[in-house]
Amino acid sequence: MPDPRRGADARDVVIVGGGHNGLTAAAYLALAGKRVTVLERLDSVGGAAVSAEAFEGVDARLSRYSYLVSLLPERVIRDLKLDIRLARRRYSSYTPDPTDPARGLLIDNADTAATDAALGPDAAAWHDFYAGTGRAARALFPTVTEPLLTRTEARAALGDDALWAELIERPIGEAIESRFESDLVKGVVLTDALIGTFAPNVDATLAGNRCFLYHVIGGGTGDWDVPVGGMGAVTGELARAARLAGAELVTGAEVTSITPDGEVTYRVGGEERSLAATWVLANVAPFVLEQLLGEAPAATERPEGAQVKVNLLLNRLPRLLDPAVDPAAAFGGTFHINESWAQLQSAFEVAAGGSIPSPLPCEIYCHSLTDPSILSPELQASGAQTITVFGLHVPDRLVDESTNEARRDELERAAIASLDSVLGESIEDLLLMDASGRPTIEAKTTLDLEHALRMPGGNIFHGPLSWPFAEDDAELSTPAQRWGVATRHPRVLLCGSGAQRGGAVSGIGGHNAAMAVLES
Repeated sequence: MPDPRRGADARDVVIVGGGHNGLTAAAYLALAGKRVTVLERLDSVGGAAVSAEAFEGVDARLSRYSYLVSLLPERVIRDLKLDIRLARRRYSSYTPDPTDPARGLLIDNADTAATDAALGPDAAAWHDFYAGTGRAARALFPTVTEPLLTRTEARAALGDDALWAELIERPIGEAIESRFESDLVKGVVLTDALIGTFAPNVDATLAGNRCFLYHVIGGGTGDWDVPVGGMGAVTGELARAARLAGAELVTGAEVTSITPDGEVTYRVGGEERSLAATWVLANVAPFVLEQLLGEAPAATERPEGAQVKVNLLLNRLPRLLDPAVDPAAAFGGTFHINESWAQLQSAFEVAAGGSIPSPLPCEIYCHSLTDPSILSPELQASGAQTITVFGLHVPDRLVDESTNEARRDELERAAIASLDSVLGESIEDLLLMDASGRPTIEAKTTLDLEHALRMPGGNIFHGPLSWPFAEDDAELSTPAQRWGVATRHPRVLLCGSGAQRGGAVSGIGGHNAAMAVLES
C-alpha cells in the first residue's frame, strides 16, 4: 500500500505509544528499511514496563507497574538481538493457610517430594492438571508469533479434546473445583484466572479462562521469570534495538488525533505538529484509539481493571507465622495471601457489591531476592528487599476522581492488613524511610494507572483478553486480520496489548503488527 503523499513530514509508519510493543514494532520495521517514528507522550519510553526510583533519595530501581516476564517469545529476543537476561525462580509459590497461618503450602520446583508432601491428597491431581497446561503451552505458544490459527486448527494442534473443553469451552473454575480437594489448593490454581480480571470463581463468560490460558502458556512452559535489571532493562534493550535500526523515538509528544488515512497530529513542547504515514500503529488501548480517531460514541466498551498495586522497600524480609518455611523461600516465588477458593469468591462478591474486600486477596513478588542488582550496593549489603503487592478484586468502579485519594489510602491499609495477617511482625515496622522521612510505600489504584499510563479503567490488558486463535467464521482475508491487529480502518493497526494475543510484557502485539505491515 504505497503512500500517495511525499515530503519531509511523511513516514512509512508512525507508532503511537512508546511502550514495549511500540518499540518492538519499530525495531522490526526499521530493520526492514521502513522510515519509522514513534511518538511517546511521556518523557521516556517504556510505558508500563519501566524501572523507576519510586522513593525520593533511595537508590532502588523498582519495576513499578509490571514485574515478571513469561510471554516474551525467544523469537523476538533472537530477531532483535536483545541482550536480556531472565532469571528463573526456584520456588513457584507459597500460600499460608488462612485457617491457620502458622502452616502453609510451599511449591518448590527443585524438591518434588517436599512439594508432594505439602500438597497431600492433591499431589497427583496437581501434577496431572499442570501436565495438561504444559501440553497446551507447547502446542499454542509457538503460534502466537504466526498468523492466527482458527479455533478448529488450534483444537487440532492441542490434540486433546478433554483438555480443550476444560481450558477453552467450560469455565476453568469448574475444572479446578472438580479436580482438587483442598480449598487452599483450589485458590492457588484459580489465581491465574484472576490477575487483572474481575470474575467469579466459576465464570460463565470465560473471561477467567482467557486470563488463565495466557498465564500458563508463556514460553511454552508457563514459567514467569524475573528480568535482571528490572523491567527497564527489557524496554531499554528494545529502545536500543529500535534506535540502532534507524527508528526515530520522540518523547514528550502527545498525540491528539489520528485520521483513517494516516495523518497523526501531536503536541510537543507546546507546539502542534503533524505527520503523514502510510501506516499508523496504535500502541494504545482500543478505547483510546477510538477517541483519537474522533469516533463517538465509542464502539468499544470502556475497559475496567481490577487491581491495586503496592510497592514497598523493606530493611529485611519479614518473619512468617509459619516456622517451617524460610522467608527467603516464601518470598522467592509468588507469595499468595488470603486467596483460598472461598476467600476469592467472597472477595468478588464484596467488590461487586461496591466495597473493598477484607481480607484483601493479594499476590506478592520480591524482585530483589532473585535479582539484587536493582538495589545499590549499600542497600544490598544492608539486607534490604523490595516487595510488590498485587491486590485482586479491586475493580475500577470502586474509585473515581473525587474518592481516589481516600480509596488509595484505604487500599494501602487493606494490603498492609492482609500482609500482617500471615506475618510474625508488622510490615510497617520494616519500611525504610525516604530522603524526606516518609515510609517507602506507594499504592497505585486503577485510576492512578489511567492517569499515569492512559490505561482506561486501569485495565492492565488494555481491554478484554481474546483467545489466541480466530473463530472459524472470522474474516481473515487481509494481513492485518490474519495477524490479529486489524481495526475498521485499513491504514490503522493495533500494535499493543489490545491486539489479539496481546496483554502482558510480550512484544507479541508489536511483532504481529510489524509482520502485517511487511506482508501488505
